Amino acid sequence: MPLHFQSRPSLVAYLTIGDPDLAASRAIALAAIDAGADVLELGVPFSDPVADGPVIQRASERALRNGVTLRDVLSLAADLRRERPAAGLVVFSYLNPILRFGLEEFCAAAEQAGVDGVLVTDMIVEEAHDYLDAMRRHHLAPIFLAAPTSPDARLERIAAVSQGFVYAISRVGITGAQQSLTSDAEQLVARLRRFTQLPIAVGFGISNADHFAAVGQFADAAVIGSALVAAIEQAGAKAAPDAVARFIQGLLTPVGRPAGEPDLRGPVPEPAAQSQ
Repeated sequence: MPLHFQSRPSLVAYLTIGDPDLAASRAIALAAIDAGADVLELGVPFSDPVADGPVIQRASERALRNGVTLRDVLSLAADLRRERPAAGLVVFSYLNPILRFGLEEFCAAAEQAGVDGVLVTDMIVEEAHDYLDAMRRHHLAPIFLAAPTSPDARLERIAAVSQGFVYAISRVGITGAQQSLTSDAEQLVARLRRFTQLPIAVGFGISNADHFAAVGQFADAAVIGSALVAAIEQAGAKAAPDAVARFIQGLLTPVGRPAGEPDLRGPVPEPAAQSQ
């Protein structure tokens, strides 16, 4: 199904699946959707991340110790699709786990699970021909990262093959919370607007309600990753769903968005599911 952003700014929420464990990830994901996240990025744990800061690295290490694999992420995606049919679901991965799974096999399994799109952090557009062909065959939206350092010709190429949305990196470097947004993000979004009518989401370092509101002045969505993962790390498995819901509600309320729309997104989970 296509990705839909319900309002501006929309919220794209990143979770490392399997941290603190798979059952908790399910409860956290449902809580995030019900609190108002428009799209979930389901992070595949990976042993050698190059774009992730220490918070997400630690989450990946915990998930890998739990034995969580790409197949587990796809299984959870299928479960979320059944439970919350309207939620946007994106698999967020490095390329290596997908190649080990098999590119065609992965795309077929992702389609079967009801995944909307895929973001492969180290898949560069110049080498994406086979990947894009497989994504098209299985009706998946390819989502690419666009950096402030990319020349216009490369941004145009990224925009031409992207679907769902374009992910604009707010700064050069790794993921992680920051104190303030740089002007690079707004300038990059303005450059991308010349080449695409797709929604543009800004990520890397968006960590609080002020950042979220500021991004909404020039972009369609904000991606929150490290700040959510840190909240999960601090709360622990049992309390994490409520902690994530409160964090998301705190982002949405200052910009006038209703916090949580369970009547539109699916049934409210049973209390037992919240405490897994």
